[in-house]
Parts: sequence; C-alpha cells; structure tokens
Amino acid sequence: MAKKVTVVGAGFYGSTTALRLAEYNIFDEVVLTDILEGKSEGLALDMNQSRSIEGFETKLIGATTTADGGGYEKTANSDVVVITAGLPRKPGMSRMDLIGVNAGIVRGVAENIAKHSPNAVIIVVSNPLDEMTALAQIATNFPKNRVMGQAGMLDTARFTNFVAEKLGVAVSSVKTLTLGSHGDTMVPVPSRCTVDGTPLSEKLSQAEIDELVDRTRNGGAEVVALLKTGSAYYAPSAAAARMAKAVIEDSGEVMPVCAWVDGEYGISGVYLGVEAEIGKVGIRKVVESKLTDSEVASLKEAAEAVRAKQADVQTL
Repeated sequence: MAKKVTVVGAGFYGSTTALRLAEYNIFDEVVLTDILEGKSEGLALDMNQSRSIEGFETKLIGATTTADGGGYEKTANSDVVVITAGLPRKPGMSRMDLIGVNAGIVRGVAENIAKHSPNAVIIVVSNPLDEMTALAQIATNFPKNRVMGQAGMLDTARFTNFVAEKLGVAVSSVKTLTLGSHGDTMVPVPSRCTVDGTPLSEKLSQAEIDELVDRTRNGGAEVVALLKTGSAYYAPSAAAARMAKAVIEDSGEVMPVCAWVDGEYGISGVYLGVEAEIGKVGIRKVVESKLTDSEVASLKEAAEAVRAKQADVQTL
C-alpha cells in the first residue's frame, strides 16, 4: 500500500519538514500545502528536481488550499499529517500571544484533514503547541492517541546541544530529556541526563545545570531574537520528521512528545509533554519513567498550567 504524508503549511518549517521526509525515501508521496497560490507547487517542483542528486524516489506534490476546503483533495488518504500552519513568533512575543489567530487556522486545517484523511495520525507543531494539539483533536474528533504534538523532541535536542557545547563533547555522548509544556512550564529532567553514561550532576554544578535549563526553556525565543523575522525551523523540522518516520515505520521508538495523559504520574485529562511509544496508531502508550519527586511535582504544575488553556480552545 502506498505511504503518504501531508505537511500543511509551506513556510520555512513546513517546506524543510517536507524535504526531510522525502529524503528519508520511505514515503511514496509527500504532499505540501499552503494558502499562497503556487507556493507549494513551486517548492515541490524544485524539490523533485533534487531527487536524482540526493538519490530518493519519493514524489513531492504541491497543493494550494483555500479556507473553504479547496485543494485538500490532494491530501486524501494520508497516513500522517504534519500541521505547521499558523503565524510564527516575532521578537518579544510569547507562544501564547499566537493563540487567537492560530486557533482559527488550526481548526480549519484539522477539520479538512479529518474529512479527507479520516485514518491519519496527526502531528501538530503550530504554536502555542500544547493548546493547538488539544484543539486539533477536538476539531478532528480523532481518538486521542492519533493526535500528538511535537515539543519534547525539539526541547530535548536543544538541551542536548547546550550540554554538549558547555562541556565540549560530542552531541552523541549526551543524553537529556525535557517534559511538561512547550513553554514557561517546560520541565527539563536533569536526573535523566548523562554524558557518556555519567550523570550530568557529576559534570556540571547545579548552577551551571540551572543556566542550561533556563536557556533550553527560552531556546525558541533566543532564535527568534537573533533572526528578527521568523522563527526556528531546522531543528523543529528534524523533530517533526523523526516523529512521522516512527509512525510510518511502526517503530515503537520512545520519544518525548505532547500526548494525552490519562493517569500517568498521577495526571489525567490533559495533553502534556511526556515520553511515549510511537507507532502506526500514533501513541501506542505513554511511558511512565522514574523521576525525582521534584520533577514529578514540576510536571504536575505544568499539567495544571496548560489544562485551563486547553479547555479554553474549545470555543476558539
């Protein structure tokens, strides 16, 4: 059976994600959509012309979509859909500043995806991430395991990079983890962080770890401030593409993602950044790993912080 993935939104994030997915050479088709007429078609044409150079056969298809659902027929029967649509942050903006405008965009996209790809697994990357993931599930009415958000993969990658740079070691020797929300209540988990198997606490002082944790929480804002226009897309697209790859390959890989939590860590009824086993059904299960008491307390605090905002999106 043909394997198909759709990326909604052909900005820097979406187009980079589409190319990464195509270069994996595991999909038959990658569909890239956008509301700007001709943009996704032009990008798809350009990417297709790189196939013989990079050695992949995946075909990229561009589709211009409209608010009333036009163009979505090209996305029909997608196995995975990555939603990047929405406005990016500007310097000085928080992710929550985007909630009003992006809620309307994400709701419309999700409803159209549900109409044309009723069996898809959805990966949300639009900000504010936790709230938009909840909204996408409400709008599609998909089972909660088939809607997830990309956050922990990116935040963990940022934490890993900062640790490696601080210590001057290879990134492959560093293992880190971040949970919680994709925002102010992000929960980096120092107890699960190691360098060549040695606990991070034996390599850095608590003050140094706290500094890296704070930089991780503000990792996206740091990029936005430097770019001045637009936001990060290379690391975020790598994270989203890896999640889609795990779904289509039914790999069972455990990743930190925004998933529906139902009892794990004593938390229920909320989308939250946790570790989860990923496969063709989306979230196979949430993996409840050993955390310190303070880390669990921080995770519960994050859950309550996003719970109210996720309830609010039902009316947006």
